[in-house]
Amino acid sequence: MAHALGAPTGERIPDGLNQPDLAGPEVRRAKEDLAACFRMAARHGLEEGICNHFSAMVPGYDDLFLVNPYGYAFAELTASKLLVCDFHGNVVSGDGQPEATAFYIHARLHKRIPRARVAFHTHMPYATALSMTEGDPLVFAGQTSLKFYGRTAFDRNYNGLALDEREGDRIAESVGEADIVFMKNHGVMVLAPTIAEAWDDLYYLERAAEVQVLALSTGRPVLPVDSAIAEAAYRQMREGDPESARLHLASVRRRLDREEPDYAA
Repeated sequence: MAHALGAPTGERIPDGLNQPDLAGPEVRRAKEDLAACFRMAARHGLEEGICNHFSAMVPGYDDLFLVNPYGYAFAELTASKLLVCDFHGNVVSGDGQPEATAFYIHARLHKRIPRARVAFHTHMPYATALSMTEGDPLVFAGQTSLKFYGRTAFDRNYNGLALDEREGDRIAESVGEADIVFMKNHGVMVLAPTIAEAWDDLYYLERAAEVQVLALSTGRPVLPVDSAIAEAAYRQMREGDPESARLHLASVRRRLDREEPDYAA
C-alpha cells in the first residue's frame, strides 16, 4: 500500500543566516517529541503497517518539515531516523525518503495552511470506522467527544491515493478552519500548532470514536448532548488544552524514558 517517492520537484532556496541549526537543541527536541508520539501511537495501535505519517514544521522554518521515512513502522522510529524535507521533495537532512503519499499530503497541507505546524495522519481503527459510515462521523454524545465540538471537517470525496500535488491540494482545500478532518473511506488528519497538541487530539479523538462505536453496537439510539451545553463544555476544555497537552506529552516521554529510551536516540 505504501509508495516510494519519486524525484524532487524543484530546488530549495538556501537557509537564511538567522535560522536555527538543523542539528541544534530546538530541532533536536522537536525530533524527540515527534519520535515519542510515533512510539506511543504504536503502543495504542493507532498506526497501520508502514502507511501512516506524522509531520511537524522544523522550529524556526516555514519551508522545512520533519516526517517519518518510508519503510519503517512507528515502533521502529527514533529521533535520528526522522527526515527533514522541503516542499519540493528534497531531503535536507536524514537518510532515506518520505513515503509518497506522506509527502504529497503533508507538504501541501503545511504550505497551504500555515497554522498547521503539525499534521498527524492515521488509519486508526475506531475513527476510521466512523469515516466509513453514513452521516457525520462524530455524534457529540460523550464528554470526550466535546473536545472536538465545532472543530471537525469531513472530506467526503475519497479520490484514491495521494500520489501527486493535486490530491494534496484537494485535501488541504477541504480543511477550512477545522483542526480534525475525517477523510471518507480513508482515515483522519489532525492539525495543530504544536506536537503536544497534535498528540493530545489524536489520542482523545480515537478514545471518543471508540466509545461511540461501543455505544452504537448496543443497537440503542445514541443521544447527543444539548448543543448549548456541548458548546460550553468545549470552551471549558479548550481553555486548558495547550497546558494539558504539554503535560500529556511529558508523561508519554517519562514512560518511554523508562521503557523504550532508544526513541530519543
